[in-house]
Order: sequence, then C-alpha cells, then structure tokens
Amino acid sequence: MSERASRLYTLTDATGRPYRGPTPGRLGGHRGGKIYGRLDCPSALRALARGHYRRHRVFFADEATAISAGYRPCAVCMEGRYAAWKAAERMDG
Repeated sequence: MSERASRLYTLTDATGRPYRGPTPGRLGGHRGGKIYGRLDCPSALRALARGHYRRHRVFFADEATAISAGYRPCAVCMEGRYAAWKAAERMDG
C-alpha cells in the first residue's frame, strides 16, 4: 500500500465538525470568517505566506458540504458564486 493510500486527511463535515478521511479536501476555508474557496485562491495563499490563517484553515470534500456547514464563497476566487450568494443575502435581509 502506498503512503498516499494510507494517509488520512482532516476535513470538515456539514455540521462544521472535523473528521478524518482518505481523500484530501477539494476546497479550503477559514473557520473564523466562515469563507470557503479554491485551494489555489490568491487571497488565501497570500495570507498563508504571511503566516496568518493556517491555524484557522479547514478543508471540505465539496462545495455542498461547505455551504451546509454555514460557509460562504470567497469573493476573490469564486466571484460568480460570491455574487449569487450576496444577491440572495440582500433578498433575505
């Protein structure tokens, strides 16, 4: 068995709780800001490079799980989804 096959990753479930799974997260997020986005998000990568954000970082298997956990799309790397989320927030508020 390869090292990758035996490795477990910490992901966040739909209730916001961490769990261990065999597949790495497809999306990253910030626990404090309740924001999720792509793993290559320029804004998140800048924050990580400055030494911020790492201890508040969470990972999601998919977008539906991030949304269920109460996270919103990132305005930088998910502009379209963020705009739709923002429009829905205005209608609700």
